[in-house]
Amino acid sequence: MRQLPTQETAPGDISIEEIMRRIPHRPPFLLIDRAEDYRPHESIVGIKSVTINEPYFVGHFPGRPVMPGVLIIEAIAQTGGVLMSKSLQVDVAGKGIMFISVDNCRFRHPVKPGDVLRMPVEVIRARGDVFKFRGRGMVGDKVAAECEFAAMLVEVPA
Repeated sequence: MRQLPTQETAPGDISIEEIMRRIPHRPPFLLIDRAEDYRPHESIVGIKSVTINEPYFVGHFPGRPVMPGVLIIEAIAQTGGVLMSKSLQVDVAGKGIMFISVDNCRFRHPVKPGDVLRMPVEVIRARGDVFKFRGRGMVGDKVAAECEFAAMLVEVPA
């Protein structure tokens, strides 16, 4: 009897442990919980389960919590960083991936506590150590935010 892959064993899935090995962000600024559908040098889908315990909800906005748009874009960029790090097999001991530009950014739908933010990110262009991406933040079938952005592999001083 053939066993179907589970969420833990499905090809292309990336755990929080691997994400934390690939990018330097840590809570409360680590904005992705896991990733799926990883395709080297092509695409990935980041997942963020948004909870009322997020520290920014205290002030954004009291009585009407909404995830700040800039943090949605940061979560999309972190997803691209994981894609880039894994595709290039970056040795994180001496290298880092830096977000270098954002273009055509649009905010379309609020993200609230209880939402699952899915972030499909695709590579538009890759030249050496610079990648250009297109990403979206989705809640169900609604686009919360979308943008194009670029990142670059850089030396990180010890």
